[in-house]
Amino acid sequence: MAEAPEVRVGTAERERALKELSAHFSAGRLSVAEFDERSAAVATATTRGDLDKLFADLPDPDPEPEPPASRRSYDWRAALLALTPIVALVFFFVFHTWLWFLLIPAVGALLSVGQFKKG
Repeated sequence: MAEAPEVRVGTAERERALKELSAHFSAGRLSVAEFDERSAAVATATTRGDLDKLFADLPDPDPEPEPPASRRSYDWRAALLALTPIVALVFFFVFHTWLWFLLIPAVGALLSVGQFKKG
């Protein structure tokens, strides 16, 4: 770790270490006896070095999973297609003509043509 081994630890660091030990135990890297022994050592640890010794023979915990690509990018085509019926309905009541409902398949066709060119 980046911190010096003589830095004192608090309750939050001990709880984090206990969670990491639990993860290693559930992954099968520690036996029940080893987990109990190391958990007791976590409870009495006073410095960063005390905690680091407990994890010296264990691999780093699994990295955080990346969020799915759908959460990172916004699909504006789907949003536009979903809003088109609402817009058509508003225009129908404002202008009193049913022709605005033809906007729904027209926008769908335009967006699908753009999708085929892209792919």
